[in-house]
Amino acid sequence: MNEFIHYLLFGWYPYLAVTVMVIGSILRFDTNQYSWRSQSSQFLRRKQMMIGSNMFHLGILVLLGGHFVGLLTPIELFDYFGVQHQWKQVLALVAGGIAGVVAFIGCTLLLHRRLFDPRIRRSSATLDIVVLVLIWLQILLGLSTTYWTLQHIDGREMVNFMAWANGLLTLQPGSSDYILQTHIVYKLHIVLGLTLFLLTPFTRLVHVFSAPIWYLFRPGYQIVRTRRGKGAPARAPQPFGGAPAYTPGPATDRAFTEEVQ
Repeated sequence: MNEFIHYLLFGWYPYLAVTVMVIGSILRFDTNQYSWRSQSSQFLRRKQMMIGSNMFHLGILVLLGGHFVGLLTPIELFDYFGVQHQWKQVLALVAGGIAGVVAFIGCTLLLHRRLFDPRIRRSSATLDIVVLVLIWLQILLGLSTTYWTLQHIDGREMVNFMAWANGLLTLQPGSSDYILQTHIVYKLHIVLGLTLFLLTPFTRLVHVFSAPIWYLFRPGYQIVRTRRGKGAPARAPQPFGGAPAYTPGPATDRAFTEEVQ
């Protein structure tokens, strides 16, 4: 029975979670674009919001990038470039540990702000608080795996997770067997992460797909501002629908005089 549950959680549940996340996010964007936002409460307790949000997003982006690169990169690619699994394990411990602590502090500040400020608590949806609590628990679980990772500093456990993730990506049956004997903390960390994927289309988490990358590729533009001195004549009002009007100044008077002469 335990093996059957393991097969469901780590053989089928990943496909279900990712499918719901992708299709659900597309449908939400297509049918309800106005709800596709982070619903920030920045105007309430701005300082704590800025510190917590910056720390959380910085740490979580590093963690997400490290997880995707570390798990989904083929093992053969690391072997081809001569990257030893022990080096990769140490790098993951150091970089992931620092990023995890930063994200945990930031998430704690955001959660404290949302739970203990009466105004923010009243303006928060129940699902918003639930998701934030789940993220807080997810980061805490990730940090707690450090103890067991240090017991496998040679990278053997990491290779099993890479084989599992690559097996799922290439639709290989029986991929869940790679992590059958891993510690329960790792398994809870994976299941909770997949659950967050599953909840993404129904929460404010969808804003992770709205990174303004297109601003890097938009054509340039120029903003022109008019500076007038204190003694400059005011611009005459322009009639609606007609040609723009202007007030004659010294330049136009001089041109008129020269024309008469």
